[in-house]
Amino acid sequence: GIFIALESDSSIELKKLREIIQVIDQEPIFDTDMQQLLQWISAYYHYPLGDVYSIAMPSLLRKGKGVILSTRKIWHLYSQAEEIDLSDYKRAPKQKKVLQLLSEKKYLAESELNELKITRDTIQALIKKYLILEETVEIIPAISNQIELPLKLNEEQNFVVNKIVEAMKNSEESNNIDGFKVFLIDGVTGSGKTEVYFHIIAEQLKLHKQVLVLVPEIGLTPQTVQRFQRRFAVPIVIMHSDLSDKERLDNWVLAKNNKIPIVIGTRSAIFTPMPKLGLIIIDEEHDASFKQQDTLRYSARDVAIMLAKQKNIPIILGSATPSLESYYNAQQKRYIYLKLTQRAGDANLPQIKLIDLRNQKLEDGLSKTVLQVIQQHLNNQGQVLLFLNRRGFAPNLICHHCGHIFKCSRCDACYTYHQEINKLVCHHCEKKLDLPRQCSECKSNSLFPLGLGTERIESVLKKHFAHETVVRIDRDSTRKKGSFNQFLEKINAGKYKILIGTQMLAKGHHFPNVTLAVIVNADGGLLSNDLRASERMGQLLMQVAGRSGRAEKPGEVLVQTRQPDNSHLVCLLQKDYQLFLDYLLQQRKQTQLPPFSFLALFRADAFSEADAFIFLTEIKNKISIAKINIHCLGPVAAPLQKKAGKFRAQLLLQAFNRKELQNLLDHLVQDISSFDSSKKVKWSLDVDPVDLF
Repeated sequence: GIFIALESDSSIELKKLREIIQVIDQEPIFDTDMQQLLQWISAYYHYPLGDVYSIAMPSLLRKGKGVILSTRKIWHLYSQAEEIDLSDYKRAPKQKKVLQLLSEKKYLAESELNELKITRDTIQALIKKYLILEETVEIIPAISNQIELPLKLNEEQNFVVNKIVEAMKNSEESNNIDGFKVFLIDGVTGSGKTEVYFHIIAEQLKLHKQVLVLVPEIGLTPQTVQRFQRRFAVPIVIMHSDLSDKERLDNWVLAKNNKIPIVIGTRSAIFTPMPKLGLIIIDEEHDASFKQQDTLRYSARDVAIMLAKQKNIPIILGSATPSLESYYNAQQKRYIYLKLTQRAGDANLPQIKLIDLRNQKLEDGLSKTVLQVIQQHLNNQGQVLLFLNRRGFAPNLICHHCGHIFKCSRCDACYTYHQEINKLVCHHCEKKLDLPRQCSECKSNSLFPLGLGTERIESVLKKHFAHETVVRIDRDSTRKKGSFNQFLEKINAGKYKILIGTQMLAKGHHFPNVTLAVIVNADGGLLSNDLRASERMGQLLMQVAGRSGRAEKPGEVLVQTRQPDNSHLVCLLQKDYQLFLDYLLQQRKQTQLPPFSFLALFRADAFSEADAFIFLTEIKNKISIAKINIHCLGPVAAPLQKKAGKFRAQLLLQAFNRKELQNLLDHLVQDISSFDSSKKVKWSLDVDPVDLF
C-alpha cells in the first residue's frame, strides 16, 4: 500500500479497510512537489491516483523493498601500512600482491579480488595485521578520468546560451519567484544544440543544482550518456525500461538522495525524485515516443513542463523539427523561441532533391537515379543511408492468380513477409505463420511479396553493390541487448558503407561520414488519414536529411515520391521547416484541429463489435444531455478495426475550452463505472491523443 494522507473517518465500512502491518519507509518517498505532480497527472489524465503512484515508483518499491541504496565492500590501506617493506612478504605472494596494488590505487573492490583469485583468507590475514581496512560504501557511478574542454560557440549559440543563463541567474537571485520559463530551441540538425545544453548545464552545476535530461528512445541514451560523461566530472545515471529492477532502484535512490547531479532517461525518468532539480531538458521534444500509449497515457513533455512550473525552474525544449503545438505556443509568447540556423563547425546543410517516380521503372522500390547517385557517393568514400519506416521484406503476400492477400485472423491487418525467418508475421499481435506454399483460396503456387520493407531494400542493395558492406538496422535486427550500440560503433568506425534503417536510425545520431541520405518512400505520410501524418512526414524527412553532411564532406538528400508538386514537400524542399509549420498551422486553423481545439479519445475493445459501440453510444448520450459546446465524433470503428481478436471502436471529443472538456471528463469517468455496458468492454481514455490509431 501507499500511504499519502491521514483521515479521521472514512466513507468505506471499517471491515473493508486494512490495517497497516508495517511502515517500510520512515520518510516520504516523494517530496511535496512530486506528490502534487502525481495528483495533477491523475486529475488531468483521469487515471486512478493509486495507479499513478505505482507507475511512478520503481517496481522493487511496489514489491515492498525500502528506499535503501545498494552497498559494496572495498578494502584500502591503513596509514601505517604505506611504509611496509614488501620484501618481507616473499613467502606470502598473495598478501604482497594486495599490498602492492593498494599502494598504487586508493582501494580494491570485491570484483577485482575475484579476478585476481585472492581469497577471503588472504584479506582476513591482512586485516588482522592492521595493514588493510574493510569498509562498506554506497555504490555511486564512477567519474570519467578524461574530461573534454568546452567547444567554442558560434554567435547564434552564444546568444541562446546567454539568454537562458541570464534567465536562470535572475530566477536564482530572486529566490525562484519567477523562475519558471519554457525555452524552445529550434535548431537545424547539426547546429550544436547539445553543446548549448552543455554550457547551460555547466552553469547549473556551479549552483549545485540537479539536471534532468529526457531523450525519446532507449537507443539514444547510451551515446548521450557517453557524451555527458566525457564533458562533466560528476556522477551521471540513466533511467529507462531496459535497466534491471535493482539498477533502476539504485539510480532512483541516488537521485533522490542528491548524490547524482545529472539524470538522463526516457519518458518514465520524469518520475525520478530530484530534490535540487534546477533545470529540465527535453531533447527531440517533437517525438511521439514521449507520449505513453497504454495504461496511463501521459505526455512526458507536458508533465515535465508542469513539474518545472511547480518547482519554479526553467525547462528547455529542443528540436530540429519542433512539434506544431510547441511552435504555436512560442508564437503565442507562452514559450521563449530561440533559433539556431547554422550548422556547427564547417558543416553545411545538405542539398535536397526530389526524385519523381512517375513513369519510372523501379527495381524493388529504387529508381535508376538513386542507384547511380549511391555509386557516386561510395566512389567518393562516403557512407550512404537509406530510410524506410517499414521492417520486414514486404507488407503483403499476394496470390498472382486470384489476388488473395494473406490477412491475420486475429487482426484487421495483412501479414508482413519476413524473408530472414521465412515467415509471415502480424506486426500488431505478433502472430507468426510458416510461409505458405500455395494460395489458401485457389491453391495456386503463384505467391508474390507486394510492397517494400527494409529487408527487401537490403536485398537489392547487396545485389547491386556486392563489394560493399551493408547493414540493416530495425527492430528485428536489434533484438539482442546491446546490438544497437554495437552497430552504431561499427558505423562510426567506417565498417559499414551502406546503412538501411527505420526511424530508430534517423533520430539524433551523429554519422560524420554519411554524405547521402535517401528517403525511399515519402508518399506514405502524404496519403495517411492521421491528422498528424503530414507533420510527422516532415519531421522524419528533415531528421533523415540531417544525418547527411554533418562534417566537412558536403551532404545530399534524395526523396523518392510520386507527388513532386505536393505543397508540403515544396515547403520542405526549400529547407524552411518554419514555413512548413506555418502552412500546417493554417490548415489546422481552418479545420479547427489542435492546437486550435482540444481532443480526448475514448477507446473500447470487445469480443463483440456491438458491445463496443453500445458502450461508446452510452457515453455520447450522456454528453448530449449535458448540453455543452463539445462535439462528439463517432462512435466509429478504429482505423485498425480488429486487433488480437478484439473489435475496436472509438469516440472522439472535440472542445474549444480545455477547462470545459476537463470538467465533462471528470463527471463522465465517475459515471462510466455505473454503465452496464462497461462490464463487457475494456475501455480507455486518452487526453490529448497524438494519434487516433
